[in-house]
Amino acid sequence: MTKIKFGTDGWRAIIAEDYTVENVARVSIATATWLKHNFKNPSVVIGHDCRFAGELFAETTAKVMANAGVKVYLAKGFVTTPMVSLGTLKQKASLGVVITASHNPPSYNGYKLKGSFGGPLLPKEIQEVEDLIPDTNTINLNVLNLNKFVDSGMVEYVDLETMYVEHVEANFDMEAIRNSDMNFAYDAMYGAGQNVMRRLLPDIDFLHCDYNPGFEGIAPEPIHRNLTEFSEMIKLSEGEIDCGLATDGDADRIGLYNSHGEFVDSHHIILLLIKYLVEEKKYSGKVVSAFSVTPKVKKMCEHYGLPYQVTQIGFKHIAGVMVNEDVLLGGEESGGIAVKGHIPERDGIWMGLIIWEYMVKSGKTLEELIQGVYDIVGEFKFERIDLHLKEEDKQRIMENCKKDAYKEFGDLKVNEVQTIDGFKYFFDNDEWVMIRPSGTEPVLRTYAEAANTEAAFKVLEKTHQTIKG
Repeated sequence: MTKIKFGTDGWRAIIAEDYTVENVARVSIATATWLKHNFKNPSVVIGHDCRFAGELFAETTAKVMANAGVKVYLAKGFVTTPMVSLGTLKQKASLGVVITASHNPPSYNGYKLKGSFGGPLLPKEIQEVEDLIPDTNTINLNVLNLNKFVDSGMVEYVDLETMYVEHVEANFDMEAIRNSDMNFAYDAMYGAGQNVMRRLLPDIDFLHCDYNPGFEGIAPEPIHRNLTEFSEMIKLSEGEIDCGLATDGDADRIGLYNSHGEFVDSHHIILLLIKYLVEEKKYSGKVVSAFSVTPKVKKMCEHYGLPYQVTQIGFKHIAGVMVNEDVLLGGEESGGIAVKGHIPERDGIWMGLIIWEYMVKSGKTLEELIQGVYDIVGEFKFERIDLHLKEEDKQRIMENCKKDAYKEFGDLKVNEVQTIDGFKYFFDNDEWVMIRPSGTEPVLRTYAEAANTEAAFKVLEKTHQTIKG
């Protein structure tokens, strides 16, 4: 018996080790029980991404749900997480389930829960589901026949991809993007965004848009070290490609490249999106960012007179605010961003299309648009290094943080410390460093910001020298 726990974003485990048909059935029994406790006529939208055996695990979930009396809307073929979230909202379903491990290495799969509002199920409800997971699977899956559930109407196939395409067409000037003189490229990282992007923009340049559940051995996380081939492709185009978009395994996170093949991080994307939504779309509302996001967001909110809130790390915390308040944008350092006019859900493709529409409508390059952001908040660069340490060293450093032992890092004097989720130390000249432990492995995450890349790495270097002793 394996104890199944939901982490920051769902339950994840290694396929055939803990992520088995039996364990997926256990989670599905709990989810069905929770649905019947909370809804009179419960229904669920189920989809899977491109990972190994996704269809098998999605059908297992569907059979358990239908057997329990929960109406199932099952996606045909692989879909993105935002498609399931949107489908949950549009079908007026009680819940969405996505079989995905998002950006994790290829050996993993996972199980995400989506609320009826079209975003991550909130922490309280997730805990309720987790508490209902039985110690063993009590259902004989072999006697459950999916076709019989389809014939009885308990399982109905839905085309979430077409639903998403129609939603995009209704919200973007896709003709302007398609007919523009600008050229764009997309790297699916072998993930679930590949088919829908081919439908939306068939004439752009594509990379890693094949079905490959092994992801060529690279975790489908849209960070620069995993996207060097994409970066090189843009560089070799010698300015022919104006902007490159990458999304992760389930296409809810964004990676972006300028025409020089240089990576544009989430902090810059968030600031670009706020500027476009306020200036061009004339939207307003609160901006919510996770604790690891640049404080430049606060500066931009002050510039536009927007309310601003910082949450703990984990998009479910941002979604909780989006569901209850008028939110313009919610964003994380890791590439998960949601905006007004869509669902309260991270969506890498949606964010990329906003940036491309911004470029096309303004006639400006991505570099020029970023300069417009710098004119408001000042130039900055952000860097992150994950330190792989012994667990006792990680714990010692975190104890020192808790005891307020760090008054300076080398010649950097600490002016202020914030402790919303980890420890953020502020220095002169708008420089800062953040220290946060991984909850699942002997890793210490360190983040830094400064006026330029060299200075940001200097901040990290001084921090590492101090904390390592």
